[in-house]
Amino acid sequence: MRYDDNHKEKTRAKVLQVASRAIREDGPGGVGLAAIMAEAGLTHGGFYAHFKSKDDLVTEAIRQMFRDASGRFAETTGEMPPGEALSAYIRFYLSRSHRDGRNIGCPLPSLSADLARLPAEAQVVFGEGVARLTGFIAEKLEAMGRSEPRALAASVLSELVGAVSLARAVADPAQSDAILKASRAALRARLGLEALR
Repeated sequence: MRYDDNHKEKTRAKVLQVASRAIREDGPGGVGLAAIMAEAGLTHGGFYAHFKSKDDLVTEAIRQMFRDASGRFAETTGEMPPGEALSAYIRFYLSRSHRDGRNIGCPLPSLSADLARLPAEAQVVFGEGVARLTGFIAEKLEAMGRSEPRALAASVLSELVGAVSLARAVADPAQSDAILKASRAALRARLGLEALR
């Protein structure tokens, strides 16, 4: 059977999509190559046509997760004015659907605790992703005239990630919802976004 010119690229993208979901759900250590390849509709033997090792797959999956997160930021904020854009992103990030969608959501709450045990290359890619998301938030803050936008953006991102991590960790749904609600309100007040939807 002859494949089109983009077949290898499409296959690799499919494997990365499956791996990204699995890594978010089970952590990098809980991911099995055979299971990922089977879910992607491929044989285990075909893995090495796309990746050098499991570490390479994990690193590239993390890179893909951050591409997706960057796309989600752009999709959520669109062409909105900066304050409205930040308000929309906070609303999305601290929502029940994001909390409950751990297999498709932002990689930061899912992976932060695992990074110290991953190879240096994966840590570098993770750091680049954090810097990119921080930069997106900083751009909005700078456009709003906030002082030290980069430092403030790092703090905002940290609170977003921490709130989602805690909300996912507690067993009581009411307590989980309260964490998200309190963090939404605190961030909106700190950033002067209370008047925005």
